[in-house]
Amino acid sequence: MFKITATVEGMSCGMCEAHVNDTIRNELKVKRVSSSHSKNETVIISKEDISDEKLGEIITKSGYTFSGAKHEPYEKKGLFSK
Repeated sequence: MFKITATVEGMSCGMCEAHVNDTIRNELKVKRVSSSHSKNETVIISKEDISDEKLGEIITKSGYTFSGAKHEPYEKKGLFSK
């Protein structure tokens, strides 16, 4: 699993966040996606790593500006995890 934190510029409200989230969900198989216009970021949890080129293409298609991403391994922290 991977956690990808993408810098997304141009979001100004909750509707912008929802639009970015919906576009990513429609284009990619992701476990979870959450955007914040106040932080200018979108956090994606995915089984597979997603290239910056692919993320940039999808985010630009939604009408916002992609400025890069940080990729890191992700381990689910649940009730029964060690």
